[in-house]
Amino acid sequence: MSEAVSVVHVDRLQLAFARKPWAFAAERCAEIDAWFAAQRREKPALWNGRVLLMHEYALADGVFRGRYLEVDYASFAAWRHWGGPEAAVYDCFGAAAILAADGAFLLGVMGPHTANAGHIYFPCGTPDLDDVAGGRVDLDLSIRRELKEETGLDISEFAAEPGWTTVFDLPLIAHIKVLHSREGAEALRARMLHHIAHERQPELSDILIVRSPADFDPAMRRFVTAFLAPRFALR
Repeated sequence: MSEAVSVVHVDRLQLAFARKPWAFAAERCAEIDAWFAAQRREKPALWNGRVLLMHEYALADGVFRGRYLEVDYASFAAWRHWGGPEAAVYDCFGAAAILAADGAFLLGVMGPHTANAGHIYFPCGTPDLDDVAGGRVDLDLSIRRELKEETGLDISEFAAEPGWTTVFDLPLIAHIKVLHSREGAEALRARMLHHIAHERQPELSDILIVRSPADFDPAMRRFVTAFLAPRFALR
């Protein structure tokens, strides 16, 4: 995985669904199946659905253009677990950065039954076929769904900043939408925890309030701190 991380503003996304085989998944099929079977023995809730991985992208004049292929989750998860080796794909997804009225950001702690147990990041998820409409991949739709599923909050109650903050930590590409709330961080956290408490198997186990770099946690993914550090530096 690349050591260089960059953060840029993107005005608009143009993302297409373009089916094509993924050589990595075909060539390492047996190894992937064995690895995922072992994972499921430890975490039976893991589901081998279909997800989308980007296979080409370009950024010019404020527009990020990309094309996604479809693959099984097991192949994606194995590739990611093995350090994201060169395989002609990118883990490109949308994330919702909730910014409270008092200036704090709210992040989720992934539950123990999930593939990323204990990791801390914004509500987000790997795009899937539910995010495809008319050959277009819609990350606005993706983050709206993930926000509702993980936190119980509806995106309509927030004021979204124009465009996206995009973090390149190749092969990871995170398109982050900043969502401003009229509520303070503690009130938002209480609402999210209420939702978590009433879910049969919630994706999140806790909500972390981040008011400054002093609140950074080693369990935060690198794209999260790369996004947050310059936001706090501007204050």
